[in-house]
Amino acid sequence: MKFINRTQELKAIREKLQSKKFELYIIYGRRRIGKTALSLESMKGRDFIYYLATEENNLKKIKEVGIRKIPDLKYVEQDWEAIFNFLKDRVIIIDEFPNLIKENPKIISIFQKIIDTILKESRTKLILLGSSISMMEDKVLSYKAPLYGRKTGQIKLKPLKFSEIKEFFPKASKEELVEIYGFCDGIPFYLEKVSYPFWKWLNRELKSLDTFLKTEVDFLMKYEFKEVGTYKKILEAIALGNTKLGEIKNYIQAKGTDITPYLRNLIEIEFIEKRSPILSSVVSRKGRYYIKDNFLNFWFRFIYPNLTFIEEGIFQSKEIRKDYNQYLGLIFEKICKEFLIEKRNLLPFEFTKIGSQWGKTFQGDQYEIDIIISNDRKKEAGFFECKWKKISERVARNLLAKLQKKSKFIKVNFKKKFFGLIAKEIKGKKKLRKENFLAFDLEDF
Repeated sequence: MKFINRTQELKAIREKLQSKKFELYIIYGRRRIGKTALSLESMKGRDFIYYLATEENNLKKIKEVGIRKIPDLKYVEQDWEAIFNFLKDRVIIIDEFPNLIKENPKIISIFQKIIDTILKESRTKLILLGSSISMMEDKVLSYKAPLYGRKTGQIKLKPLKFSEIKEFFPKASKEELVEIYGFCDGIPFYLEKVSYPFWKWLNRELKSLDTFLKTEVDFLMKYEFKEVGTYKKILEAIALGNTKLGEIKNYIQAKGTDITPYLRNLIEIEFIEKRSPILSSVVSRKGRYYIKDNFLNFWFRFIYPNLTFIEEGIFQSKEIRKDYNQYLGLIFEKICKEFLIEKRNLLPFEFTKIGSQWGKTFQGDQYEIDIIISNDRKKEAGFFECKWKKISERVARNLLAKLQKKSKFIKVNFKKKFFGLIAKEIKGKKKLRKENFLAFDLEDF
């Protein structure tokens, strides 16, 4: 499989590998994000020892792995300090380091001692990988953790951007890329699963007896939680558009139950995020919950409610396709934010904030603005409507007029306001631009 993108990350790791001193490098991020592939790609042309940790017998297993590379290791005592002393000056990768912590919580203090007394003055390169974001940040990276101050670098690996997935599907149009992105986000594991054309592949996958679509989310959730039932209900509620705390409670029928610990845990492992209006000073009451990655969103919207029919072999991709454009509305907003950040040179001012806005009109009704970009110091703002549709010039003008009206409900006094529209396709785009509107469509991406 060809390794795609991650150029900056590869460069950062290889710089550490070339140093003449000890390096402790931490690479972490959600499962399936490509940590192992990245670390192994960075090792091309080098000698290294790679160990994938499990939840038991790690000391015995890492020695067995090491012996395959260096047979003389068999004469070394089965002890963490003795093994690292023997492997000094080499490159060692330990994947799923949180599994070592689960087996023995004292392992972090053991590693601290090994670094301080054995490795610190050596040329050893120790790379620790972890999929449990909460555990890596709390037990490995936090200031109270024994390893604090020992790391020489870290990468929190994130999904690829929409603009980076084209290389996986060179034949796909921009519209098709948006459809694919709505399924797999920028997560390499899922991008590699999909074959082009997307809808034919998805139909075959739904009919497959051993499709990963049936088991993947259980696999992800059981890694993080012992009991997954309530978490699944919450994620389904959010995927179906219930983004407020009260709406989620109503959907899962937990009116008298405090579900905030569940939401907090889901935020901690980065399954969901809580968003507040970008220009609101009161964040807690108005916050809404959204599923962070598109694969989980897709799964809980289209797969989870239909698992029985998928098992029976009667569910087809055309059932998903009926509602897919509506589903892609929020996905397209995410893509539009990325577009505005990457194409800042196309905008009339430099912005320091980007996000969504919602609140009440003067009459007490609700209003929403898809994206606002702002510069607080210069008191400038741009207001954008995002539409996953092909729209005529007339419709575009109507949308922009409504956007101008909605901007008046915002209590921030901006000196300059710009209004824009981002859509699948905009007729009369050039004419709108001449009138100082910001009009972009897929042609500009």
